Amino acid sequence: MLQLQLYERFPFTEYSSDSSIQTGSISLIKIKMSNPTPVAKPGNADNPRVFFDVDIGGERVGRIVFELFADVVPKTAENFRALCTGEKGIGKSTGKPLHFKGCPFHRIIKKFMVQGGDFSNQNGTGGESIYGDKFEDENFHYKHDKEGLLSMANAGPNTNGSQFFITTVPTPHLDGKHVVFGQVLKGVGVVKMLEGMETKDDNPVKPCIIAECGEHKEGDKWGIALNDGSGDTYPDFPEDSDVDFKDTNKVLSVAEDVKNIGNNFFKAQNWQSAIKKYSKALRYLETCGNILDDDSAQKKLEPTALSCILNTAACKLKLKLWQEAIESCDEALELNQANTKALFRRAQAWQGLKEFNKAMVPTLHGQKYTFISL
Repeated sequence: MLQLQLYERFPFTEYSSDSSIQTGSISLIKIKMSNPTPVAKPGNADNPRVFFDVDIGGERVGRIVFELFADVVPKTAENFRALCTGEKGIGKSTGKPLHFKGCPFHRIIKKFMVQGGDFSNQNGTGGESIYGDKFEDENFHYKHDKEGLLSMANAGPNTNGSQFFITTVPTPHLDGKHVVFGQVLKGVGVVKMLEGMETKDDNPVKPCIIAECGEHKEGDKWGIALNDGSGDTYPDFPEDSDVDFKDTNKVLSVAEDVKNIGNNFFKAQNWQSAIKKYSKALRYLETCGNILDDDSAQKKLEPTALSCILNTAACKLKLKLWQEAIESCDEALELNQANTKALFRRAQAWQGLKEFNKAMVPTLHGQKYTFISL
C-alpha cells in the first residue's frame, strides 16, 4: 500500500492513501500516486452559489465563487451556505458566530489542498456545524477526481463540523472518507495563489483570510474583477476571463492595457499597485504562451513580458525589496541575458544589500564596472 504519513497536533495521528483528511495540523511526506482522469461535475443552475473574498497579508487578492451540490448533499451544502452568510447566529458549542468571515486558511499543502473553516480557534482544532457540534457523512456520491473541489474535513466517520478543504489536484485516496459537496466556479487562480504561499509546518507564513463571504444570488455579478478605480475591467486571473487565449493579438492587447495601468500607478509612485498590474499582465501572457506553446507565439509575447518584469524590478528597487528585485532581474535575464536594464537594476539591488563585489555590470567589451550611485 502506498502511504502518505502525516503528523498533527489534533486530533489524528496518521494519514495514508486509505485514510482521511482530518481536523488538525499536518506535515506531508510526498510520494507519487497515479490519479484517474478528472471528471467534470455537472453544474446545476438551481444549486446555491457562495463566495469568499480572500485577503493575503492584509491585501485583497480576489474572489472565489463556489457551486454547492445541494441537489446531491443538501444537508452538507446548507451547512456551508449558512456559514458563508452567518445567518444562524451564535454556535452552541463554540460560543462564536457561525460565520466564515475573518476565518483563516490555516493549513496549506502544495499539490494537495488548502484547508480552512475553523472560525473558533483558527488553527484547525475548532469549528462547529450549524446543526450542533458535528453531523453525519451524508453520502460519498462525488469523488475527489479534480482540482477545485470542496470537501469536508473531519476527525473520522460522521464528525463533520465547519472545516473544509479545496483540492488543488485529484485526491482519489480520500474517496469514501470525505464528503465532496461543491466545486470552484470562479477564482481558481486565487486557490492557486493560496496553494503557492510560503508555509511553516503547513501553516501559511502570511495570514490568508476569508475577509468577506456570502451567497451569490441570481443576477449578481461574479465580482471577480476587483474594482480598484484604475479602469481595469479584466478578471485578475486568466482562468476567469472570456479572452480567447489562442488569439495572440487579443491577449497582447489585454496585457498592454493592464501594463499601461501599471505604468500609471508607477508614475503616481504607487509601487505596490503597479506590481500587481504587471503581475496580472504576466499571468495573461503566460497563459497564452502555455496554450500555444510555439516559438513564434513566444517571440511575439516576449517583449511585453520583458517590459513587465523589468518594471516590476524597478518598483521593488523603489520599495527597497532588494532580494525580490534581484529575482525579477534574473527572470528578465532568462529572456534576454544581455538586457542592460536588467543588469543595471540587479547591480542596484546588490548594492542595496551591500554586496558590492556583486554590484558589477558587464560592458559591451566584456569588461566590468561597479555601479555606485543608487
